[in-house]
Amino acid sequence: MKQEYAVIGLGRFGGSICRELCQEGMKVLAIDQDEQRINEFKNIATYAVIADSTDEKTLLELGIQNMDHVIVAIGDNIQASILTTVILTELGVKKITVKAQNDYHEKILNKIGAHQVVHPERDMGRRIAHSLISSNILDYLDLSDEHSIIEVMASRKMVGKTLIDLDVRAKYGCNVVAIKHNNQINVSPRADLLIEGDDILIVIGSNKDLARFEKELIAD
Repeated sequence: MKQEYAVIGLGRFGGSICRELCQEGMKVLAIDQDEQRINEFKNIATYAVIADSTDEKTLLELGIQNMDHVIVAIGDNIQASILTTVILTELGVKKITVKAQNDYHEKILNKIGAHQVVHPERDMGRRIAHSLISSNILDYLDLSDEHSIIEVMASRKMVGKTLIDLDVRAKYGCNVVAIKHNNQINVSPRADLLIEGDDILIVIGSNKDLARFEKELIAD
């Protein structure tokens, strides 16, 4: 059974989520106060409605309380974001994901009941910064404020060596949790596995340890 989503706020972030969910065949209710944005999504979302998300009566009429997941992607209006999240929490929405503008906004959202808070601009900035450090870094994902996971192409310093040779855990405090080779994923790879030139390593650790790992083993 397909899940039902609602996306509130159809700016770049919310609009992108709405499009992707629809392409995956999900039922999506798109909500925004801007008529032009709603017209843009009329032929994309299952339903596209001009509405004020801070009006509880309006949200009830739209059946927002029955949605499996509501994404609050309101742009710069922090007050509207907070009020909308409060209403969704009080209505008992199963899962609420909210876009935060800053760390203070995130703290408030967590206190009032948001299940997940995202910082798309900040997180994208981190990804870009790490990709600038080295072209070998393919992806960078925050797991918490202090821990992350990176996807990295085997560097010249790694090729032809085993995990024993590199001794990543002892030297850098990181763990290689998987290695991709020829589209095959080797989870918990053997320590004596020889790393090849087209291998992709999935490495997890604290941000401090990963920074050292990147600098010494990955940087071009």
